[in-house]
Amino acid sequence: MNFKSIANIFFILLAAIACDESKQQTTIFPQGDKVTNDNFTGTVYLQMLMEADSINPTTVGNVTFEPGARTKWHLHPGGQILLVTEGVGYYQEKGQAKKILRKGDVIKCPANVPHWHGASADTAFVQVAITNRHLGPTEWLQEVTDEEYKK
Repeated sequence: MNFKSIANIFFILLAAIACDESKQQTTIFPQGDKVTNDNFTGTVYLQMLMEADSINPTTVGNVTFEPGARTKWHLHPGGQILLVTEGVGYYQEKGQAKKILRKGDVIKCPANVPHWHGASADTAFVQVAITNRHLGPTEWLQEVTDEEYKK
């Protein structure tokens, strides 16, 4: 084997390693623990990053939705902000069309507006949820039906 052949094999191996590394998902925050309550459909993980207190009534959580997972319809008396950090997901307010969300998107959930959010059918979805609790806790409503999810 000559030097040129060895060099070509070396560069092919380097390219394969770089390609494999670029496919690995990078995470900003830990995935957290599996959510076991009935406010979600599918498998969801939550890592609380900040709890509300008397000085700052805001919670911040990193939420990971496996493909097809989603919240129930719900509303926030103090509103919510969603920062999409990975994957493809959906967000829908009652009476509005479903929006497709991708890494880098930001959603401002208005106060007291029923909505849901979660992963697309075939891609995991990660969001940072910033929720203002000064006017009260999240109010959970009915499940998002398969028909609503697929629409």
